[in-house]
Amino acid sequence: MMNDKKKLEQDQREQPMGFMTKVIVTGFVGGVLWSLIGYFAYIFSFTEISPNVVLQPWALGDWKKGWLGHIISIILLGLFGIGAALIYAAILKKFQQFWIGIVYGIALWGLVFFLLNPMFPSIKTVGELTLDTNVTNVCLYILFGVFVGYSISFEHNEMQHQNQHKNQQTQSSSNE
Repeated sequence: MMNDKKKLEQDQREQPMGFMTKVIVTGFVGGVLWSLIGYFAYIFSFTEISPNVVLQPWALGDWKKGWLGHIISIILLGLFGIGAALIYAAILKKFQQFWIGIVYGIALWGLVFFLLNPMFPSIKTVGELTLDTNVTNVCLYILFGVFVGYSISFEHNEMQHQNQHKNQQTQSSSNE
């Protein structure tokens, strides 16, 4: 017979993820998801820019233009998404409005296409890119910003609400 002190596996509670773990997962998933959608936009000629452009300054050889280059680029963009999510969590997590994510996405787009553009010689300037490319990329960055921003803000707000609820329970039990 089983000892009464042992708990069945299905009766045990899983420890919830911490806030920073959720931020990291959200950033990675957002980076991978929206770069995959960006790759499909490239395949269907909505944009001239493929996700593997991120490898252009560093990787040598033609492998970066093939399927391996695309997979590595998408994973790398997921890692960059973690960085963007950490920045959002550090600065903007208290704001719950989705338009903050829109502004954040536009700011990221501006950072990449104006400030970091010289690092990527294969990307034309914004003025030289087609309207389809610019609109598609701005939309992808906005969607990434809203995805990451709203997810992080929601989690932050939920954790604040849970902490307030615990504090109220603690105070009411100590008053009894």
